[in-house]
Amino acid sequence: MGQIRVGTCSWTDRALVGSGWYPPGRRDAEGRLRHYAERFPVVEVDASYYALPGERNSRLWAERTPDGFVFDVKAFSLLTGHPTRQAVMPDGLPAEHRDPAVLDAVWARFAAGIEPLREAGRLGSVLFQFPPWFRPGQRAEAFLRECAERTADWPVAVEFRHPSWWEPGRAEATVALLAGHGMAAVAVDMTQTLASSVPPVTPVTSPRLSVVRFHGRSTAWGTGSKEDRFRYAYDEDELAEWLPRVRGLAERTEQVHILFNNCCGDAAVRDAETMARLLERDGPALRLPRARSAPDAPPTPGRRPTPARSSSSSSSRRAAG
Repeated sequence: MGQIRVGTCSWTDRALVGSGWYPPGRRDAEGRLRHYAERFPVVEVDASYYALPGERNSRLWAERTPDGFVFDVKAFSLLTGHPTRQAVMPDGLPAEHRDPAVLDAVWARFAAGIEPLREAGRLGSVLFQFPPWFRPGQRAEAFLRECAERTADWPVAVEFRHPSWWEPGRAEATVALLAGHGMAAVAVDMTQTLASSVPPVTPVTSPRLSVVRFHGRSTAWGTGSKEDRFRYAYDEDELAEWLPRVRGLAERTEQVHILFNNCCGDAAVRDAETMARLLERDGPALRLPRARSAPDAPPTPGRRPTPARSSSSSSSRRAAG
C-alpha cells in the first residue's frame, strides 16, 4: 500500500490569509509555511506557474519545513504552451515558447530554481498542466517527448485539460504514452456538466506516483471569472466518493498526492482536513504520513472550529510568495 499525502494547491492565497486560518503571529511568509507544514505533508507551489521559481525561495522552503514534507511544483506557463506575460520573462527574453533558444534559457532557469528542493529531497513532483487546446496528436506527442527528455531525472505529473485524452477508445493510448515517458497521470475532480469537463478517471501510469487534483465543481468553470471557477466547498459525501478510487491508486503506486485547488477562503484547507479524516476512517491499512513540526517552529496555537461550509464561500485570487 502506497503512502497517501493530502494537501492544497498553494498556501499563500490572499483569501486564505484573510480567512483567519493562519493565527496571529503566523501570517508572515515564514510563519505561514511553518503553520501549514505542521498540518499537511504536501503542498503544490502554484506561484511557479506565474513566474519562474528562484533558488533562494526553494532553499528557504526546504529549511522551513520538516523532514518528509514535499512540494509539488507547477511548471512555468511558457513550458506548457500557455500565454506568458513579458514582464516575468528573464533577461528580457521574448515570451515565445516556439523559440528554441528561449526555451533552453527558461528550462535552465526553472531547473536551477527547483534544484534546492531536489537536493533536499523535498521535490514531490513537477506538475505539467497543459492548456485546454492541447489535444492528442503528433504535435502534442512531440511536445511531451521533449518534456520527458528535459525532465529525465525528475518526478513528473501531467494533467490534461482537454477531455479527449481520456475518452473511451483513446484513454488506453494516453496511458501508454505517459507510461512510456515515466510520467504520472493526474486525475481530476471537477463539474461534469460542461463540454470541456475532464472525466474523473484514475489511470496509473507510473509506479512511483499518482496525483489527484480537486478543482471544485463550480458550473462557472468554463465561463466565469477566476474567483467564480474555484468558488466551491465540497461536502463530505462528495469527498467520500473518492475513497475507493484513492485506495485503488495507493494499491498500485508508491505515493498518492491529493491536492485541493478550490482556493477560495479556507475551503481548500478545510476540505483537505476532511479528506484526511475520511481516509483515516476508511481503513487502517492506508498509510497517511503525520504532519510534523518544522524545525525551530514556535508552539502551535489552538485550532479554531471548522465553520459551516457553503458553495458560496468567499472568492480568492492567487498570490505568489
